[in-house]
Amino acid sequence: MAFPDTLATRPLASPGVLDEEDARTARERLMQKIRADTELPALGSSVSRVIQMASSDDEAVGDLAHFILSDVALTQKILRMANTVSYRTASGAPIATISKAIFLLGFDSVRAIALAMLLVDGMSGKHAQSVRMELMRALAASIVGRELARRSPFKDAEEVSVAALFKNIGRVLLASHEPDLYARITSLVDASTHTPAQAAVNVIGCSVEAVGESVLQEWKMPDTIIKAHAAPAAGVLKPAKGRQEWLQQATAFCAAAAALISNGGADRDAAAGKALLERFGAALNFDQSKLEELLSVTTQETRLLASLAKLECGPEGKSADIDGGLLEETADSEGLPDELLLSAPDGDALGSSARHASGKPINARDLLLAGVQDVTQMMASSRCKLNDLLLLVLETLYGGMGFRFGAVCLKDLQSGQFRARIAMGEQSGTRQAGFLFSGSPARDLFHLALENDADLMISDARAPKIRNLLPAWHTDLLPDARSFIVLPLVLNKKPIGLFYADRAEPAPEGVPPDETALIKTLKGQVLAALQSR
Repeated sequence: MAFPDTLATRPLASPGVLDEEDARTARERLMQKIRADTELPALGSSVSRVIQMASSDDEAVGDLAHFILSDVALTQKILRMANTVSYRTASGAPIATISKAIFLLGFDSVRAIALAMLLVDGMSGKHAQSVRMELMRALAASIVGRELARRSPFKDAEEVSVAALFKNIGRVLLASHEPDLYARITSLVDASTHTPAQAAVNVIGCSVEAVGESVLQEWKMPDTIIKAHAAPAAGVLKPAKGRQEWLQQATAFCAAAAALISNGGADRDAAAGKALLERFGAALNFDQSKLEELLSVTTQETRLLASLAKLECGPEGKSADIDGGLLEETADSEGLPDELLLSAPDGDALGSSARHASGKPINARDLLLAGVQDVTQMMASSRCKLNDLLLLVLETLYGGMGFRFGAVCLKDLQSGQFRARIAMGEQSGTRQAGFLFSGSPARDLFHLALENDADLMISDARAPKIRNLLPAWHTDLLPDARSFIVLPLVLNKKPIGLFYADRAEPAPEGVPPDETALIKTLKGQVLAALQSR
């Protein structure tokens, strides 16, 4: 990891605590530990990948959902956060899928929460107390940034939330890798003998921000975010003339506000609050009441997020239970073995959170019904995009039925091939790339399903009747698929694609009529959306 030469040779700002040689040695030891931390590159790669997802990109929602779903712990945290009082929608309906969370809460909000969780999970295991305090400030700063973005006159202002989250990354790294140096700097500042910058220079020979900047550069953080970390002009700030200047002012405000928030609610320092208002009020269009409102809202949300991240800050949000009713429908078709048709005898009463041996949830019906309701809500919105709808239906099938891999396959009009356009689950990138087959007629399971417009459920792919109908490309790509579902998409008798999802275990429990009806409803909603285009 590179370290800026100009910063490495910076002279001491004040005399005394450590001489220049000791400070240089301390700085080099810190940087060596940071370079030797094998977890940082993976954290940096994940952070960089999420930051590069832009909400204006048509593929971004799918990319973000796929990234979150690939991490079970992260998925659970996002859904738990989405189902807390602060985030729950006015309808009170539970949020059971990441796709719905993104749709209802907004791409930028979910991305910001995901980044915060990545940072906490990547750093919180080291030297608990000091690291937790700095992570708390990072979370608070990011939340303040989201509030500021809503008030900003500039386009894509949500970037301030990301800049604010990583504003104190240098202090996080110092606390996690050199807690003694962190404590020494803190004690100098607390004694009021040094400013934070002077204390850092005396102890490590450079600013803590320089340490953070070197890491952010290594993580290929956008220049706009790194530049936002530069300190704005001293004294009372005037309204920014451009977006980058606003980002700089807003990021500095977030860091200062975060210190007040993490220091505690009604007992926060009134003098510090007054100083904050005097310095940033005119620039960011704040008066006393607006500032108090912002601090109150962000304090509550910070406690919630910190509790979810196990930083021990407050009461934990609880996810709501999913409930629903019954729908029934049957399926039939000619030219296919009966074992393949998506229909089965009634199953046991559902409602438990347990799973069958196949991995299918016992309460699959309830999860599917929630998905149908989510899709209905999305279709009624003027913000509904076809890709988002396909993603939501796929995620509902994937999670509701306990599959390990799922894909939406659409026909390419130029090549005539059917190709996976969206995928999720295990090895989704590799499997998506290999999931394609010719549109020319063939005597295999996929072509028969498309030709007959028949929804199929394969309970055991090793059964002789099934094995004989599996095409070579599927056997090569997914040799361990033991149970899977195929839902063809046919409009005006023309096959245009299909949903596919599988498990590595057989599913002798089958699919009862009520689940069948809900699956067919999901498919019908997609066809209705395609028909209206």
